[in-house]
Amino acid sequence: MKGDVRTDPATSSITLYRSNHTAYGGGRQEAIQHEKIRPYTRKWESHVMHTIDELDLLVKTGSGAHHSCDVVHDVPAVFFSTGGFTGNLYHEFNDGITPLYITSQEFNKKVVFVILEYHYWWITKYGDILSQLSDYPPIDFSNDTRVHCFPEAIVGLRIHNELSVDPALMPGQNRTISDFHDLLDRSYQPRISSIIQDEEREAGTAIHVHRLTRPKLVIVARNGSRAITNQDALVRLAEEIGFFVEVLKPERSTELAKIYRVLNSSDVVVGVHGAAMTHFLFMKPGSVFIQVIPLGTDWAAATYYGEPAMKLGLNYIGYKILAKESSLYQDYSKDDPILMDPDSVNKKGWEFTKKIYLDSQNVRLDLGRFQKRLLRAYYFTRARKNRRMRRLSV
Repeated sequence: MKGDVRTDPATSSITLYRSNHTAYGGGRQEAIQHEKIRPYTRKWESHVMHTIDELDLLVKTGSGAHHSCDVVHDVPAVFFSTGGFTGNLYHEFNDGITPLYITSQEFNKKVVFVILEYHYWWITKYGDILSQLSDYPPIDFSNDTRVHCFPEAIVGLRIHNELSVDPALMPGQNRTISDFHDLLDRSYQPRISSIIQDEEREAGTAIHVHRLTRPKLVIVARNGSRAITNQDALVRLAEEIGFFVEVLKPERSTELAKIYRVLNSSDVVVGVHGAAMTHFLFMKPGSVFIQVIPLGTDWAAATYYGEPAMKLGLNYIGYKILAKESSLYQDYSKDDPILMDPDSVNKKGWEFTKKIYLDSQNVRLDLGRFQKRLLRAYYFTRARKNRRMRRLSV
């Protein structure tokens, strides 16, 4: 929508007024076009789309005198919803933050975000990123009753693929997922510096960031289902191989900058398939991402995290567990399709997949088998570090 664009929260509408007049005011109004839209990216999932607030998009003749501007903006607006699956980290990035990056790039921060189903916690959580995408404070569409006037409006966000940025779909921008990672780095590094300063004040001395001689391996621990039940033994094994090991337990309230600080300094990350694997976006390209794949999650693990991770430039290793490594092995007979043919169970529907494979399964790694992946990651990382040191010494 380009021209005289005005909001009307009372009627959940956005109107483009077409007029030959250059001034605001006067003229008869007549609707010549009317469409409805729910500004959320998952158009193919009708059950969630029905929960998204709907907007009326109108094109009228006349100058909009009955809805005079309370606030006149000289930059475009992007309208989107933070409803739907917001609250799940994967969906927050895949359906929201990444599409917002894609949609807003052409404006070079000269854009106002207008948000439906506005959540203060979401603004707090993603404020560091929003400030890198826009020079202006976001607007709460429903609760800001003023009429905002814009020269242009984009209603809804553009989505490419799972946690991906496709440069072919961004003519003139040529952005990739690596550029999105750079955005995250710009977003979080100032906050990380502030955190370090706070730690120095508390410690009463400067904190020196030493280069680890050992590769750093981070285990992303899960709470609830799909946990690694022999995690302590995994830590010991990794340390015996030669890794410096850190266990990260992200909570819903954990500040993203703190998670970024840990993962961006890692050489290897290990985690079980789930929404927390979205954090692979925080890893440096060239590092190793090992995703443990529980029974029944092969397709989702590859589609949502494995393939996008490789596009980011990570060295991806998918570790598909055997039936005996699943807690379900203790709950069902050894020839049960749940163990032997997960695909047939998944074909029964999402509710079966969720109940059995996502909500009722933990993992006990066969460490003798998993050790091969750790050794592969260790030697790869050591060689990479050595190459980097040789380049620096030249």
